[in-house]
Amino acid sequence: MAEHKIYSMSFSNVYPHYVRKAEKKGRTQAEVDEITRWLTGYTQKQLEQQLEAETDFKTFFAQAPELNPSRSLITGVICGVRVEDIKEPTMQQIRYLDKLIDELARGKAMEKILRG
Repeated sequence: MAEHKIYSMSFSNVYPHYVRKAEKKGRTQAEVDEITRWLTGYTQKQLEQQLEAETDFKTFFAQAPELNPSRSLITGVICGVRVEDIKEPTMQQIRYLDKLIDELARGKAMEKILRG
């Protein structure tokens, strides 16, 4: 049930929380955008359009131009669950993004965050 609530949440409602979390730790909105683009394949303009359209998470990931094949390298725990063990694809994409933003806020280098 909680998953359905998350799916229907607007990405644009959660996005400012990602930015705030990053900025509190001295990182930038540009870095949040770079991570989001890396994961989803959106261009900056497409990302901004998704934010303006208040697209829900399910649609945001369903319409992603190209989910990064290296996303499977994202591992670890977010919200008490190992991201690599999440079976439902949309929930896993959401948690991948959460994990990447956490890594950014913890000061990890962008090259490592983007699995370079």
